[in-house]
Amino acid sequence: MKFMLLIYIDPHLLQTLPASEYDTLMRGCLRHADALQAAGTLVMSQRLQPPTSAQTLRRRDELTRIIDGPFAETREILAGFNLIEAADADEAMRIAQQFPWAAYGSIEVRPVDDLDAERVRLGA
Repeated sequence: MKFMLLIYIDPHLLQTLPASEYDTLMRGCLRHADALQAAGTLVMSQRLQPPTSAQTLRRRDELTRIIDGPFAETREILAGFNLIEAADADEAMRIAQQFPWAAYGSIEVRPVDDLDAERVRLGA
């Protein structure tokens, strides 16, 4: 099964870290991701640019609106993601717990639906 680990951080909490400590955390995270990828567990991993670079598209009743920034008002921001392979949700959560970012926000673990199965179902 595939799981998406959505990495949310509290930017104010992260800003309290000295730059050298952040760099140490990031290096450890990258080494961990490399090891997971070598083991065939990590499919893809990326960091996102800050929410100030985002645009949000919303369409309602034939009216399309594009606004700058994220739509949700929240203290934590989506900072990145890891797409992983795991046997089940428990294993996915164990993998998520190995990343340090939960100390500075949260990690949402969500199963990924099989889009190919949906294509077959729809005959698309």
